[in-house]
Amino acid sequence: MAFFLPLAFSLFLAVISAYVLQLLADARRRLPPGPWPLPLIGNLHQLDHLPHRSLARLAARHGPLMSLRLGTVRAVVASSPEMAREVLQRHNADIAARSFGDSMRAGGHCENSVVCLPPRRRWRALRRLSTVGLFSPRRLDAMRALLEEKVAELVRRVSGHAARGEAVDVGHAAHVAALGVLSRTMFSVDLDPEAAREVSDIVDEASVLGTGPNVSDFFPAIAPADLQGVRRRMARLVKRMYAIIDEQIERRMHGRTAGEPRKNDLLDVMLEEGESKEDSNEINRDAIRGLFTDLFTGGETTSHTMECAMAELLQCPNSMRRGAKVLINLWAINRCANTWTEPDKFMPERFYDSDITFMGRDFQLIPFGAGKRICLGLPLAHRMVHLMLGSLLHRFTWTLPAEAGKNGVDMRERFGLTLSFVAPLYVIAQEIQ
Repeated sequence: MAFFLPLAFSLFLAVISAYVLQLLADARRRLPPGPWPLPLIGNLHQLDHLPHRSLARLAARHGPLMSLRLGTVRAVVASSPEMAREVLQRHNADIAARSFGDSMRAGGHCENSVVCLPPRRRWRALRRLSTVGLFSPRRLDAMRALLEEKVAELVRRVSGHAARGEAVDVGHAAHVAALGVLSRTMFSVDLDPEAAREVSDIVDEASVLGTGPNVSDFFPAIAPADLQGVRRRMARLVKRMYAIIDEQIERRMHGRTAGEPRKNDLLDVMLEEGESKEDSNEINRDAIRGLFTDLFTGGETTSHTMECAMAELLQCPNSMRRGAKVLINLWAINRCANTWTEPDKFMPERFYDSDITFMGRDFQLIPFGAGKRICLGLPLAHRMVHLMLGSLLHRFTWTLPAEAGKNGVDMRERFGLTLSFVAPLYVIAQEIQ
């Protein structure tokens, strides 16, 4: 006991001293205003399981540009269109090197991910090849027949559920369609059902794991210890995803050896680029694995968008009639009351006569981000979501199952790489005669 008290007192003094020194250092940096941080944990106590909403509440009190301390990490948060424009347009070059969580280091993925890489040679090469091989206007126009095929499969799948009177898991059905489009454009083949299910499971688990609270992200000094085991669990997911991609690469290499004709898909584009002398060090197998993993993960946004759109339409059936570390809080920006009347109300008609688009130029609406880090998949997602949602609304009427009808749509959110629902959305489809 005599030994413990002096030790505890020394630790207490050390924590208080570090806290005071941190406050003095922050004062000299001329940071934006923000809530007063506590010793050691900073402002972590003010964030709950839905941090986008917590940050929006704090921004309402402290301003659209505020500073926080998350453990030992200083963060600046932009929560309005004006601040987003200031950060993403005028200071885009200063923040182009995106910060990322410790879990993204699993399996060395951050070294080959277009999401994590700094804007240097490999990042530029991956962005360029993605555009050339997948997202260019010519490629997207050539993809029209494929999109129509996958949407027709989606409609047939929903028709089967409708004929049997079964509820449809909207998010899962949309994800299957999106995954089919991605695999065909990347590999020219559909993944077999088992591999497709595994990709879907990996993406879902990685989304939750990668965005959950991780002590390594808030206290980088102890990140190598991986105290919560997040990086180890993520490494297992990365390994499983890479194995699926490796299988497709090996098949392609064997086909080339056997003299099979060129597929002219994204995999061919990247393999040929890797064989050229100029970019052989930038586009290797690890880079292909990293990019394809990012693309599969990004496909999750399409299914969540479909699920959210259907949920909003079920709540508003009349709309369904035929005919530092810098954090940009897109959730708050896209719901800014200074821009939109009743921003939390589903009012698609608000866009009819509006000049505001979601292409990254109008900062009142930036669901895909803006600047150098704007989402690569925007052009494809634009086409897929409109075609899928329009086809489903045109062919079917939608209602909630009887057991869910009393309580309405469960709109509770789950934080992840994209916002999703706590419970999957199951709805009854009835084919329009």
